[in-house]
Amino acid sequence: MNGHGRSGGRPTLEEVAARAGVGRGTASRVINGSSRVSEQTRAAVEAAVAELGYVPNRAARALAANRTDAVALVIPEPEARFFAEPYFSAVVSGVGAALAETDIQLVLTLAGSDRERRRLAQYLSGHRVDGVLLVSVHADDPLPDLLAELGIPTVISGRRSAAETLPCVDSDNLAGAADAVRHLLDRGRRTIATITGPLDVYGAQCRLDGYRQALAAAGRPADAELVAVGDFTEEGGGRAMRELLARRPSLDAVFAASDVMAAGARRELRAAGRRIPQDVALVGFDDSVVARHMDPPLTSVRQPIEEMGRTMARMLLEHVYGKRAAGAAADGTAAEHGTAAEHGTAADGYADTGGAGRDGSAVVLPNRLVVRESS
Repeated sequence: MNGHGRSGGRPTLEEVAARAGVGRGTASRVINGSSRVSEQTRAAVEAAVAELGYVPNRAARALAANRTDAVALVIPEPEARFFAEPYFSAVVSGVGAALAETDIQLVLTLAGSDRERRRLAQYLSGHRVDGVLLVSVHADDPLPDLLAELGIPTVISGRRSAAETLPCVDSDNLAGAADAVRHLLDRGRRTIATITGPLDVYGAQCRLDGYRQALAAAGRPADAELVAVGDFTEEGGGRAMRELLARRPSLDAVFAASDVMAAGARRELRAAGRRIPQDVALVGFDDSVVARHMDPPLTSVRQPIEEMGRTMARMLLEHVYGKRAAGAAADGTAAEHGTAAEHGTAADGYADTGGAGRDGSAVVLPNRLVVRESS
């Protein structure tokens, strides 16, 4: 038939079944990825599909299965922060890489204002997506509870608390911050300040806890004057640095909870006539492009951000579409980015390594300190 059915038009499922010598239902199960068929039958149906050039009607399949074949990546942050913070582009890249080998459509949505949240709630209540990937969640954000009420499968990047109830992917913020501070201590720095992220973000709290734990382990008492709260923006990092210099002009090191805030701190240190690292050592968090292009290049805690995005997507795909879809996503990214095991993930069972959702789905990925000239 050379790619055309007996009707002379687009090949039908019935024609695939006839060519394979099976019933229509069996052919449908093979095409929809069911495991309830023999390998011999699967091979016969797949050969018939290839010979006839059959293309499934995705809209009809999705309607029959009560699915949309789309997932939403929701970032509840203002547009300005989304475009200024390299973290988000890395997450989008990771999610996109995981979905590239599937037929699932990605819908990117920003919801940084009350109006945008209301509009998103309306959109999601219409069940226009099969699941949601939620990034950068603040403690008081109503979106996770709304998604739970709507019954929409959700995976969070970054836990809201140690008792997170939703499936989640996170990095080890506490250990990463502690590594950064130990590095500064090992370099002989004695008055180490920190610029935190917004403390209604659990990851920012963990980085502050890591800072404090490393100092305590070294016998250094906590000093509230050496802690300034930022907001993960360059302007916020600059404001916090001015506060710290006004309070403790003798400080000789700063751990900033993001590279972008470290860039703001660097600007203020330069304006105050402080040399980096001779007078003040500076360390950031994320190891984004900002760190590599600063002058001097910034020592930073490297988060596996793209791997976090890929792992989130695979978790959601498995939950919504089954292991076959998640396997396709993993196969499509393993060759380029390495296997989950190489990155320290627990993708084959999502082992609980630090706080789990109701179904036990939690992954906490390790960070690594990258030392450069700023410290």
